[in-house]
Amino acid sequence: MKKHFPVYIPFLIFLIGTVTYNLAKGNRNFLKNNSKYNGGIEVNRKKRLTTKAHLTKSTFTTITDERLLIQNVPQGKPSQILKREGYIVSYNYETHIPNWVAWHLKAQHTTGPYKREGIGFQEDIEAKGVRVTTFDYSRSGYDRGHMCPSADNKWSRRAQEQSFLLTNVCPQDHGLNVGDWNEMEKQCRKWAKVYGSIYIVAGPILYHQKHKTIGKSKVVVPDAFFKVILCMEGTIKAIGFIYKNKSGNRPKGDYVNSVDQIERITGVDFFSSLPDTIETRIEAKTDLSDW
Repeated sequence: MKKHFPVYIPFLIFLIGTVTYNLAKGNRNFLKNNSKYNGGIEVNRKKRLTTKAHLTKSTFTTITDERLLIQNVPQGKPSQILKREGYIVSYNYETHIPNWVAWHLKAQHTTGPYKREGIGFQEDIEAKGVRVTTFDYSRSGYDRGHMCPSADNKWSRRAQEQSFLLTNVCPQDHGLNVGDWNEMEKQCRKWAKVYGSIYIVAGPILYHQKHKTIGKSKVVVPDAFFKVILCMEGTIKAIGFIYKNKSGNRPKGDYVNSVDQIERITGVDFFSSLPDTIETRIEAKTDLSDW
């Protein structure tokens, strides 16, 4: 006898197929709108690639000024953190010079009514250990070289006065101080005006085990100086410079180094509050044309 196929079976198959399709579609929409369930793999792929190519400040809105300004020195290295109105310094109370000085230079801080006239270099009463005085530099053959320059602190009388504290100073060759180092300070102010603000870290480099000292306080004379610059406005980028502690008259490009290279020389970990992937990428750059 011929068997008849139940008439409701095709309808049942159609119904099951429709339900399955809608469930699958709904699940895909759920995953799109809930990246924590898919790790951002599908929905955020384009976003992540864009971020890698064009990293912007808005990506890191939780990073504060102070976190970007505090640099990590090698373990065991003397470091007294002194916070000033215009900068932060890591002061080495054994060498009697800073390990680094960091500040956030904003466009509006590149000028102001408070000039350096009438302000003298002064002992820092907060410094640990033997306090450096102006007499330590007298007839030493070296300038009292600002790390955070006076011209970056015209916006505030207090900031201007504090820039003359001797914890912000290193023995510096006169020709370098008024020459190429001064030119780089001017360039940083130009960049601050162009980008709105930049972060700067400057300090001494000690290549050798034994160092020349000056004055009764035995202030160590650096072999060279570094300057590291970070721009968080627009596309995030960084660049470094190294200047030997001697006179010179060379183009800025001759002094360019990657931030990575300056880290290897000094042992300082710059801008460690940035995500590692971002820090690694920008600190390998040495292209002055990016600026």
